[in-house]
Amino acid sequence: MALSLFGGRRSNVFDPFSLDIWDPLEGLGTLANIPSSARETTAIANTRIDWKETPEAHIFIADLPGLKKEEVKVEVDDGKVLQISGERSREEEEKNDKWHRIERSTGKFSRRFRLPDNAKIDQVKASMENGVLTVTVPKEEEKRPQVKAIDISG
Repeated sequence: MALSLFGGRRSNVFDPFSLDIWDPLEGLGTLANIPSSARETTAIANTRIDWKETPEAHIFIADLPGLKKEEVKVEVDDGKVLQISGERSREEEEKNDKWHRIERSTGKFSRRFRLPDNAKIDQVKASMENGVLTVTVPKEEEKRPQVKAIDISG
């Protein structure tokens, strides 16, 4: 455990996802001084997507809290590339509001996945419930080699 380098945040050298990301700019002001491209990069990086394969399909599960299905786009191109994209809008600011912290990412996000050759791209289905997008890409059945018995003469 490397505690001292990151101010006591949890870390495990064997699990790269266990490290809380240390932000050296934390507490130095508002996001107004950070270019929008950097905020959009954060939005892309924070779009978490799991990909699992079952015997019947490839299933992609994306956490998109606070988004409606109208704000998300799912596409598959002829090159068998699945793209999940959308945009998180910034909350409207009122003149009397005083923001103390802005941690939720805003901006456009896009993730792309090259699908395997056995993906049936014409049968892709997507559903969204409680901020979780599920994209199901059915697989073609494995072609089993045909075995033909040959009669032996003689």
